Amino acid sequence: MSTKPKTFGAKKYSFYIKTFGCQMNKYDSERIAGLLHKCKAHFEKDIQNADIIVFNTCTVRESADDRLFGQLGNLKGLKEEKPDLIIAVGGCLAQSYG
Repeated sequence: MSTKPKTFGAKKYSFYIKTFGCQMNKYDSERIAGLLHKCKAHFEKDIQNADIIVFNTCTVRESADDRLFGQLGNLKGLKEEKPDLIIAVGGCLAQSYG
């Protein structure tokens, strides 16, 4: 079994990560970014230009629910423009919805 990280092939992917919540989520987001870097993806500061958007969420802060759903609603048009856009939602808020 190879331990070499998988890449996304010839295409250069970019990613954007937004973290809502606790210190553990910030750490987890850094780990996710590290894994994406190993796959040769690069960080994109502008959410509109990213190929992969990751939301890492927390249930501790109730306003995180509202902010997440607001962000997802705002991305509907972008997803229609970019059908290959990957939007990932993780963390304990995502787990609470199953």
